[in-house]
Amino acid sequence: MHQLQREREATAAVTDVKIGYVGGGSQGWAHTLINDLAQCADVSGEVGLYDVHYEPAEQNARLGNQVTGRDDAPGDWEFTAYRDLDDALAGADFVICSIQDPPAETFKHDLDIPKEYGVYQTVGDTVGPGGALRSMRAVPQYKEIGETIAEQCPDAWVINYTNPMTVCTRSLYEAYPDVNAIGLCHEVFGAQRKFARIANKHVDGAEDVGLDEIDVNVKGINHFTWIDEAYWNGHDVFQYLDAELEEMGPLPRYEPGDLDDESYWTNRGDICFDLYDRFGMLGAAGDRHLAEFVPWYLDIDEEREVQRWGTRCTPSSARVQGEQDVSAASRTEQYLAGDEDFEFRESGEEAVEIMRALLGIEPLKTHLNYPNEGQVAGVERGAVVETNALITGDSVRPVTAGGFTRPIENLVSTHVQNQETLVEAGFAGDLDLAYQAFLNEPLVGLQPDEAEAMFCDLVEAERPYLQAYDLDGATVLP
Repeated sequence: MHQLQREREATAAVTDVKIGYVGGGSQGWAHTLINDLAQCADVSGEVGLYDVHYEPAEQNARLGNQVTGRDDAPGDWEFTAYRDLDDALAGADFVICSIQDPPAETFKHDLDIPKEYGVYQTVGDTVGPGGALRSMRAVPQYKEIGETIAEQCPDAWVINYTNPMTVCTRSLYEAYPDVNAIGLCHEVFGAQRKFARIANKHVDGAEDVGLDEIDVNVKGINHFTWIDEAYWNGHDVFQYLDAELEEMGPLPRYEPGDLDDESYWTNRGDICFDLYDRFGMLGAAGDRHLAEFVPWYLDIDEEREVQRWGTRCTPSSARVQGEQDVSAASRTEQYLAGDEDFEFRESGEEAVEIMRALLGIEPLKTHLNYPNEGQVAGVERGAVVETNALITGDSVRPVTAGGFTRPIENLVSTHVQNQETLVEAGFAGDLDLAYQAFLNEPLVGLQPDEAEAMFCDLVEAERPYLQAYDLDGATVLP
């Protein structure tokens, strides 16, 4: 993270803070929050955990109390599980959203049904057919969360981690226009690591440069973020991208099958550099995400062809297995039973640092997802964009990032309009409007009758999770 010079003396410790955690039964991120809060000595209070499945939330509450009760834990927190969302958020100063999409079977449909139509996806959670359906499921959920925040904690700051990041965060503002909400994502950290490596390699005197020492100018939307400036210690590091690109050699570098033994989550950086080569700005997300925002990398006849670009399609089996992985739950039980030690670590997450900044303890500069107030030129105001911001004492001030060249603005604007349309459709329960956004997804790329058939197949497969829409009155359905 990027630390600012303190504008004033640090505020004393803040007590009686309430954090409402939506998705408190998480068996992954909840452990990270417990880890970070237990090591935070200058903020204390209560964490209210809510989950549609109460038992995991109650288990996490016991774990949180066990960990923060240790002698080596400076943090002073009481964790409580709630069966009702209103109770968990009542009077909260902060709300953290990290919820799971409906059952893992939806991942399977999102990936496998489009594949039957020859549409391949590397992730399927932000754009493309899978991202559109995930957005359709998420908007009604976030509408309810936003309305509950308006009733129970209207002045709270909301930190959202859930994908699709842009649509979820935007839905909070649609439900409650006065909400204070930001979205956090890890992808830009990967770009900062890339520039840190480049600084170590090219800049005299640079050694062991860390990502937190790299300042980048960030602009775009989540998972389709762009960087046009990068500095280390005042030294322009962006200028070395041409040398890096030349060293990589002609792109694409691989053949189908070359990555068969690699992880499904492999990311060689070829797509982000190819975007730089073509457009002059670096794609600042992982290649698996970037590939889905443009129509060409996944214009393939079979999924192994995407390996030419140094990445892989993630099959539904891997996604479903990951979502159903019980290892984390088993680890929680082992922690509670004393069979395994909960070891403190540096998580790399910024939620607690952001809360400290908003409480006036220590200012912070970081990148986040926030409504466009003009910090990104060429994108309509109010749309959620990803940019740098200064966080100083109950205030988020976006840093002006400038705009794009016309070709990049064209690429970004398509997705902004699609995401805005999906939010509108979700609030109205208008399935036909959602289909119009689906048809406009660059990755869909089918004849209209085929695209309509694919959409209808997805809706029918996921009908139980789309009850907020007027399914009977939709003209797109048979």
